[in-house]
Amino acid sequence: MEKQQKRVNVRYLTELALLIAIEIVMRLIGLGRVPVGPLNMSFLTVPIAVGAIILGPLAGGILGGVFGAASFYDAVSGLSVMTGTFFQLNPFQTFVLCVVTRVLVGVCVGWLFRILHFFDRKGKVCYWIGALSAPLLNTLFFMGYIVMVFYQTDFIQQMVADRGAANPVIFVVMLVGLQGLIEAVVCALVGGAVTKGVAAAMGARAARQAEKARRMAEEQSQKEENNEENL
Repeated sequence: MEKQQKRVNVRYLTELALLIAIEIVMRLIGLGRVPVGPLNMSFLTVPIAVGAIILGPLAGGILGGVFGAASFYDAVSGLSVMTGTFFQLNPFQTFVLCVVTRVLVGVCVGWLFRILHFFDRKGKVCYWIGALSAPLLNTLFFMGYIVMVFYQTDFIQQMVADRGAANPVIFVVMLVGLQGLIEAVVCALVGGAVTKGVAAAMGARAARQAEKARRMAEEQSQKEENNEENL
């Protein structure tokens, strides 16, 4: 039992490390930060969704933290105009905006999927909704925190005036726009397909392992019976 538990832990850590590596590679090749106006369109929510759904909320939170660390680096270095400005105004709040909100995204996606899967055991829609929730929650938490903390700053108010936004909700919709739609569609399609495929493969592997364990138990039982007959 202990040996099996160690094997599970090693597999979990290996899969988590692989997703972190994928996230870093996506960042390095430009899929983690695609400048669109003052914001950066990012597809890093895809590995977050995959990790949160397949490995659980903790893994989702860790992957969200990697995304957040990259985002905070953009703020500190000035690669992102918006978060770079926020960092000059309030470094701590910018850290919360970039890192903490992304950790929450991963954790929430993991728990949301578990709830959905409880009611959708066959996995008809829970994988797709779980994957879609990653970019949606990322936009909700990130833009929601901007509205709560930075909305009254001169930087944001100038953007509000330039777009003619009547209120914070309209401002968020106008600012996110097509970018948010593209992120949501890509993550839902890619993340949903990957997680459903991986889950199917894991289910098949678990079935093979269960069959193997059953056969070994039968063989052991047969050996014991033969020993008793010999005695």
